[in-house]
Amino acid sequence: MSDVLLTVLAVTAAVAAALWGRSASHRARVAQRVRRNTTDADARALARADYRKDLHTAVLYGLIAIVAVVFALTDPDATALLAVLVAPALATLVLSRGFVSEAKIAQNRLELERRAQEVIDQEASAPRRWAARLAPEDLPDISGFEVGRVYQPGTGLMAGDFYDVFRVARTRVAAVIGDVTGHGIEPSITAFQAKYLLRTFLRQYRDPAQALEELNTQMSAMDRGEEFISLCVLVFDTEAASLRYASAGHPPAWLWHDREVRPLRATGPLLMLDPKGTFFSREIPLEETDLALLYTDGLAEARNGDALFGEDRIAATIRRDPGASPDVLCKTLLEAARDFSAGPIEDDVAILAVRRV
Repeated sequence: MSDVLLTVLAVTAAVAAALWGRSASHRARVAQRVRRNTTDADARALARADYRKDLHTAVLYGLIAIVAVVFALTDPDATALLAVLVAPALATLVLSRGFVSEAKIAQNRLELERRAQEVIDQEASAPRRWAARLAPEDLPDISGFEVGRVYQPGTGLMAGDFYDVFRVARTRVAAVIGDVTGHGIEPSITAFQAKYLLRTFLRQYRDPAQALEELNTQMSAMDRGEEFISLCVLVFDTEAASLRYASAGHPPAWLWHDREVRPLRATGPLLMLDPKGTFFSREIPLEETDLALLYTDGLAEARNGDALFGEDRIAATIRRDPGASPDVLCKTLLEAARDFSAGPIEDDVAILAVRRV
């Protein structure tokens, strides 16, 4: 009878050790994933503790099984002592399915949390990815020109500000800045479409006003409700030594030319305001070291109470140091607006400066 009881104990304890071992294996994988995917010290400690408890129990039952076998072979009369050990082993057999299931649930839950965090991270990075396309930090180097730019997102989730600098022909370079009304994904999509459609039209039409008229027709046909676009286009022609510009309701760009700062004001209405809107362009001489500054309204409308940073402060900054590099000028303007503002600047701010060298 003792031999039978010892054999039953040995088998029961061995099965219990195997079940706890399975649970410990799942807990180990959970602990590894927690270690890789989180820096939370408490979460890591709890995961390690769960694993160690299951591993400890598996080892304990393994030792009981070994002891039962040893006693069966050497001292089969130790029945009373070993009978007491049968109780926890039997309890493990009864509850073992729950132990393993709970370990699997913990593992599956961690996987779901990891996937949910990936989705959250993707959503959080979406505005940055859009901004990188609409207002990139890196612009192509264009021989004969020095370019500076800064971009600061506002408090909205998505931006509608954009800028671009690219060569439209061997001797002509275009600089563009624009702003779509509103915040969110829809204005950002509109800005993206306008930016890259305009590239096509500026290569197709020599006159930027014609390009704006075509862009206005195409964008108005999309029927985007209350969305409007303010946009300014400058085309530098190094062969003709001229600058031709057109502006669709955009805040005035500023041009440092012939030791003076002059505004380049709107030459037509906002895009998408009137599908039949007309635009015209102006042409002025272009000399080496001339500097053009373009910006979106978030810069001029930075507030300190009821006072605005304003166009005059922008012009005065250029006039104070017209020889500053475009990059330094853009950063100086943004810092000046931040210092002026009583709080964080809520609107997006994009600034673009181009100098003919």
